[in-house]
Amino acid sequence: MTRGARALVLCPDIRANRHDLDAQERLEEACGLALAIGVTVADAQIIPVRDVRPNTLFGAGQVERIATDCELHEAELVVVDGALSPIQQRNLEEKLKRKVIDRTGLILEIFGERAATAEGRLQVELAHLDYQQSRLVRSWTHLERQRGGFGFLGGPGETQIEADRRMIRQRMGRLRRELEQVRKTRGLHRERRERAPWPVIALVGYTNAGKSTLFNRITGSDVMAEDLLFATLDPTMRAITLPGVEKAILSDTVGFISDLPTQLVAAFRATLEEVTAADIILHVRDMANPAHSAQKKQVMAVLADLGVVDGESGASNIPIMEVWNKLDLLDDERRDELQAVAAGREDAVIISALSGQGVDLLLEQLGAVLTSKACERSFTVPASDGRRIAWLYAHGEVLSDDDAGAIEGEGGPMREITVRLNPKELGQFESL
Repeated sequence: MTRGARALVLCPDIRANRHDLDAQERLEEACGLALAIGVTVADAQIIPVRDVRPNTLFGAGQVERIATDCELHEAELVVVDGALSPIQQRNLEEKLKRKVIDRTGLILEIFGERAATAEGRLQVELAHLDYQQSRLVRSWTHLERQRGGFGFLGGPGETQIEADRRMIRQRMGRLRRELEQVRKTRGLHRERRERAPWPVIALVGYTNAGKSTLFNRITGSDVMAEDLLFATLDPTMRAITLPGVEKAILSDTVGFISDLPTQLVAAFRATLEEVTAADIILHVRDMANPAHSAQKKQVMAVLADLGVVDGESGASNIPIMEVWNKLDLLDDERRDELQAVAAGREDAVIISALSGQGVDLLLEQLGAVLTSKACERSFTVPASDGRRIAWLYAHGEVLSDDDAGAIEGEGGPMREITVRLNPKELGQFESL
């Protein structure tokens, strides 16, 4: 897709379909997706659809009007915020004499451009091939004829389209095998982290809620954080220090979005597996967005799909803290109202990740949650056992240490160390 191409963005408002977001909010999100791939939005419209036409989605009169608007706004591209069948896409391109891309194709373009890790690129390519497979009829209509020949690309009588489908299937098979290998490697890394004593904090939230800005604010990193949908695709992890917690791992994840293409739900589930291994989840919400309640619903639905949240009761097996972000964009009345609500809740804090306001309070609350189950224990350790003594200092909060060697044991001088440990750390120390 050409960057900077002028596009007409259309949001079909299909009467029979129910959505969490209203048509205007969906249109704004579609424009955000188009801008995220570097397209210039020439015009954006909501088009009411009473009956879906199997050939073109829109009615004949609507298609004519769209063609006129394309001429009027000099649009080279038409973006349809919905799923188009291969036939609908091909027919619209023929009638509008322009490239047409649907929501799935648009999100795939963004993911293809942003994926940075080997796994991210493999997942995007797999999703792209899955999407293209059904659309070969559109790409190869001029080659749908018999061709003879020998070799790997099909024997005598195989059509070009069949050969290409087979090549795509083979490539998808190879990608799935490579992805399985990458998943196993990441599973081993996760097991190693679980054995390590450091708690893991996962940032989740709707796309563009401010997760990466908060991640950078807390860690001092420079992860890509822009006012764009899907600025982050690959999970990023950094070590941080919290009050009462010497070391914790903060993980930034891909943003959630409504109507994520089915090809990508499976492909990107793996990048969200980090969330299921977290000790605490920070749900970052853009409170300046009028659709923040609907966005929360989408995030909770994904967490339910991952098995983190019970779909019916909403109960979570991992503590979830809500971070109400973009305080700097709210008016005084709304800000005071939210601060009053957050003050009465232990699981919510209001911040501005951009200015840093409220972030210190967030870190204090995080430290308090992570140390809430910690207990004081005293251990008598041989003074010569440097390994276990060093472990207690590295992983616990040492409250006192009789390091003068005043206690004599059978094996020589002993040290009595009083330390605060959480249950996970206590189990690890006992297994040393």
